[in-house]
Amino acid sequence: MLTALDAAAEATPITAPLNPKATELVESDPALKAWALDKFDSNHDGWLTMFEAQPAIAAFRDIADADRDQRVTVHEYKAAIGFLQTRYNVR
Repeated sequence: MLTALDAAAEATPITAPLNPKATELVESDPALKAWALDKFDSNHDGWLTMFEAQPAIAAFRDIADADRDQRVTVHEYKAAIGFLQTRYNVR
């Protein structure tokens, strides 16, 4: 039998916060944009929606945050862009 707490938990979906600047970040660098379009453009229309850009920036952060301090420094950002260019052959 469901309790009121169980029913409330089932009715409320858990959603991650959206970053409204995700698309802007992806579009800020040609290599990042090319990689994100290749990996995260789910409908293959050549554009990333705010919803498609969310996992792209999360994946890029995982790549870029070399010291795992939850921040991406300028040095880490540049190194990650270099990695994308080399590994995924994007420019």
